[in-house]
Amino acid sequence: MTYEEIVEKVRERLKDADTSKVDGFLAIQVNITEEGAGAFYVEVKDGKLSVEPYEYFDRQALITMKSKNFIKLMEGKLDPVAAFTLGKLKIDGSIEKVLEFGKLL
Repeated sequence: MTYEEIVEKVRERLKDADTSKVDGFLAIQVNITEEGAGAFYVEVKDGKLSVEPYEYFDRQALITMKSKNFIKLMEGKLDPVAAFTLGKLKIDGSIEKVLEFGKLL
């Protein structure tokens, strides 16, 4: 899967997300490695969700995953806690905000 396809898949998955679960502001950058490598961010601000294909320097957390593992996570085939424990998901920053992001999925 290409980088553009991954970003579009995230947009599609989150288009109807319930942002009322987000406490205030949320800014997560996702770095995809290997096939489809690239960076994008997910932001919830004032209840509005955005997914953009850019780095986000004022992020609250950074997630790094291989593309195949990220796709499995998005499809519900990979538990985020197990992925983190097994080293398939790396987090830099607020784990609480990453968990909040997980609720949107």
